[in-house]
Amino acid sequence: MSLDVSARRRRDVIDALRRGAVPTSGLDILAVGLDRYTTAITDDLDRVAGGSSVFKAIRGEYGAGKTFFTRWLAERAKQRGFAAAEVQISETETPLHRMETVYRRLVERLSTEQFAPSALRPVLDGWIFTLEEDVLAAGEVSEDDAEGLDRAAGELLERRLEGISRSAPGFAAALRSYRRANAAGDHPMAEGLAAWLGGQPHVAASVRRYAAVKGDLDHFQALNFLQGLLTVLRDSGHPGLLVVLDEVETLQRVRSDARDKALNALRQLIDEVHAGRFPGLYLVITGTPAFYDGPQGVQRLAPLAQRLATDFSTDPRFDNPRAVQTRLAGFTLESLGELGRKVRDLYAAGSAVPDRIAAQVDDAYIATLATAVTGGLGGKVGVAPRLFLKKIVSDVLDRVDQHADFDPRKHYALTLSSTEMTDVERNAASPDGVALELP
Repeated sequence: MSLDVSARRRRDVIDALRRGAVPTSGLDILAVGLDRYTTAITDDLDRVAGGSSVFKAIRGEYGAGKTFFTRWLAERAKQRGFAAAEVQISETETPLHRMETVYRRLVERLSTEQFAPSALRPVLDGWIFTLEEDVLAAGEVSEDDAEGLDRAAGELLERRLEGISRSAPGFAAALRSYRRANAAGDHPMAEGLAAWLGGQPHVAASVRRYAAVKGDLDHFQALNFLQGLLTVLRDSGHPGLLVVLDEVETLQRVRSDARDKALNALRQLIDEVHAGRFPGLYLVITGTPAFYDGPQGVQRLAPLAQRLATDFSTDPRFDNPRAVQTRLAGFTLESLGELGRKVRDLYAAGSAVPDRIAAQVDDAYIATLATAVTGGLGGKVGVAPRLFLKKIVSDVLDRVDQHADFDPRKHYALTLSSTEMTDVERNAASPDGVALELP
C-alpha cells in the first residue's frame, strides 16, 4: 500500500480503530475487496453530477462492512465535490416516518471535503459568493459598484429561486433574508435563519418575522426543503448530495404502526427519487438481509418489496453491482489478514520504530491473531473485523511501539471480554473473559 498519507489522516484512522470505531475519513487507505464496486459507483456519481438522481440499497450482515462501505463511498463523492450526510435511523431520535426529523439530522451531519458537519453555513455563504461572482463574470456590473452589484445579485437570486419559490416559498424567503442579514452584518439573525433553513425547531419569533415565515418544518415541507438544499448546493459548486440512511433495519424493532408508516415513507421517497424530483441526490440505505427478506421488514409492504427485489440466488462472485440492492460479501480470513497488514503498515509509517513493528508484528503473526479472534467469536469471520482491528492496534501495535522488549508472541494472551463487545459479538463469542491461545 502507498504510505503517502498525512500524519493527521493516519492519526485519525488509527485512533478510531483503537476505539473500535469505523474511521470517518481515510477509508481509501484501508479498503479491501471494494474494487468490484468501483465502476458502478463511478457511473452512479457521474449520473448524479449530470443532474439525475440515484437510489441504492446496501445489504450485508453485521461485520460485512456496511458503515465502512458507505463512508468510503462518501469520501469518493466528496473528492468529486459532492456534499454528504450520514443519518442514523432510530425509533426515538430519527424515526424514518418523520421526514422533518430526517431532514434536520441530514443538515446537522452535512459535510464537504473542506468543511466538517454541519457545513450548512459555509454552503450558504458559498452560494452567496457564487451569486456575486456570476454577476461580475457577466461584465454588466463593476466590482466597485456595491449598490449595483447588490441589486444584480438579488435579481440573479430571484431567477435561481424561481423553482424553489413554487415548491418551498418559505425556504426561498429565508434564503433571501439570510443574504440580507449577511449583507447588513447581522450575524445572530443570519445564524437564526440558517437554523430555520436546517429544520431546527423553536427558532426565535423575531427570526421568523424578519424572513416573513411561519411555523416549524413538517413532514411534507421537509421534502420541499431538500429540493431547495439541492439547488443551493448545485449553485454553490457542489454537483450533488450523497445521503446515507444507516441502520434502517432498526425499523424491525419498532411498533407495528410506526414500522408501517416508516416503510411507506421509504417507498414514497424511493419513488420521488426515481421520478426525478431530487436532481443531484444520491440516496443510499443500509440494512441486513433480515430487513430486506424478513416478514418484519421490506416484505411487510409489497410495493416496497417489488421496488427492492434483487436476485441473490447465484454465486456472490456474479453479483450485479448496478442492481438496486448491492450485497457486501463480508470478510474471509484472507481478507481480514490483508486488512490487518494495511493497518500494521499504516501504523509503522508514523512510528519512530517501524523496523521493530515490522519484525514483531509480521504477516504470520497477523494471520495468527486473525484466526484467534475469529475462533473466539465462534469462527464467524464476519463478526470479527471490529474487535480484530481494536486488538491489533491497542493491544499489540501500541505496546510494540512503546516497549522495546515487548514481544506479542511471548507477552500477550488474547482475551475477549463481554464488556468490550457489541450484542452481536457477544452472542457469537466463547464464554466471557476466556484467554485464547495464540498458536
